[in-house]
Amino acid sequence: MTDDPSRRKVLKNSGVLAGAALLTGVTTEGTAQASPRTGASSPVVELPAGRLRGSTEGALAVFKGVPYAAPPVGALRWRPAQPHPGWQGTREATAFGPSAPQPYREGGDQVLGTHGSPPFDEDCLTLNVWTPGADDAKRPVMVWIHGGGFISGSGSMPQYSGETFARDGDLVAVTINYRLGPLGYLYFGEDGTGGNFWLTDQLAALQWVRANIAAFGGDPDNITVAGQSGGALSVAALAGARPKGRPLFRRAILQSPPLGLTIPTRAESLQRTATFLEIVGAKNVAELRAVPWQRLIAATFEMFGRTGRWGYWSTPFLPVIDEVTLDRNPADLLLSGAGADIDVLIGWTREEANFAFALSEPYVAATKDQVLARARDTFGNRAAQAYTAYEEARPGARPVDVLMDLIGDDLFRMPAVDLAERRAARGRPVWAYQFDLPTPAHSGRLAAAHCLELPFVFDNFDKWSQAPFLAGLDPRVRDGLAATMHASWISFIRTGNPNHDPMPRWDRYDRDSRTTMSLDSVTTAVGDLAGHWRRLHRPTAP
Repeated sequence: MTDDPSRRKVLKNSGVLAGAALLTGVTTEGTAQASPRTGASSPVVELPAGRLRGSTEGALAVFKGVPYAAPPVGALRWRPAQPHPGWQGTREATAFGPSAPQPYREGGDQVLGTHGSPPFDEDCLTLNVWTPGADDAKRPVMVWIHGGGFISGSGSMPQYSGETFARDGDLVAVTINYRLGPLGYLYFGEDGTGGNFWLTDQLAALQWVRANIAAFGGDPDNITVAGQSGGALSVAALAGARPKGRPLFRRAILQSPPLGLTIPTRAESLQRTATFLEIVGAKNVAELRAVPWQRLIAATFEMFGRTGRWGYWSTPFLPVIDEVTLDRNPADLLLSGAGADIDVLIGWTREEANFAFALSEPYVAATKDQVLARARDTFGNRAAQAYTAYEEARPGARPVDVLMDLIGDDLFRMPAVDLAERRAARGRPVWAYQFDLPTPAHSGRLAAAHCLELPFVFDNFDKWSQAPFLAGLDPRVRDGLAATMHASWISFIRTGNPNHDPMPRWDRYDRDSRTTMSLDSVTTAVGDLAGHWRRLHRPTAP
């Protein structure tokens, strides 16, 4: 049965969607039942690698800690992901695997709280699956890739649980772990194997999903890969993989992708690796392979100091244009080849950079001269004009406000708009949004900061209780916007179109209307929402 968007209805039950069958206009008579095939207490699936036993959580079958590649330890540290050898008998899949090694501070920070918690281990290449039924229903699949500045996060975080998507959308939801920080992003240029070990992990996970997801009730030909921040950059990078000339997935959701990052060349990455070797006291990769991962992660803190620049988001570890796994900026991979055929939903938050800078006392004390100097990096001799434009756009703006808006545009909004522009010019499908709802937390200083849209997308605020940046949100506004966004994401995953009743019509981004959905207490479709800033950054833009 084809999905008719005009028949779809969003039903609310305590702020969440009432059911996928009603959401999509498909009657329960025409769908598989959502009970695990082998019994309520212990769903079992047969895979080429071996048998898996999961658990039942509510109406879902859940499989946790499923290995998708060989443990990247010993000689496999800083090697591309390798196939997992499989196992004998029945493997229990009822507990999450360890998260990738990463910096950790008890109690977390003032914005997100914690983002990735122990246990940590190099043997971390596992994924998790939530499904309404391990049957043959061929449901759409969502694969979620977490962000975290390339150094933190986990597919096992409660905030990223696939439960709400699987339950509310009749979807199969998958979350993954992949190598982070020095273990995932250092580049050595040895043996011609390239770098970007994080990307080889993600590619192995996606290939695992393609090969195995049918056993979990999913459709391997109807996969959406979604991610936020560094995870969204990963989604774009994965678009370049094209076995047999076709994309590995049908749709892409990119939430706040930092497409404005300058991805280092091989030579530049080798310089960064040399800095890391000096910090650790190792001469080469062979010596580094003998260093315990705890010491490698500890060196991350000094890497921040060695690689950071004033007025820029700190990223001590970065992908590399290694000409093997990645040969161009990830955004370009969504414009040609297999990536051009992928449906794209892309967006940003209105005050992205407030996340990293609004609560930083040194930046709060920034002077106009300092910000003007930073603005020259972007605008050259038009820096003063740009400063005035940003200052006038935010009444009572301080220099730090101008700086944060400039950084947010440089790193997130303008490159995302540029990708939408270029796809629209080629007639390729793309939908754009801006998340505008500010949080009152920290006296409103965070505004609509980076990451704030995440609990709205997942519609699972109960899993975000440790996150300070949600304090003070009006529950009625919060839950109403979450229901709207969650339903749009589900609709896009199922149909390639984010529209649903009763939200306003959300047209594709094109070169005539440049429709962008403003996601706020009142959700509104706006024509050319970023037009003023697009022309400021690119004076010749139409």
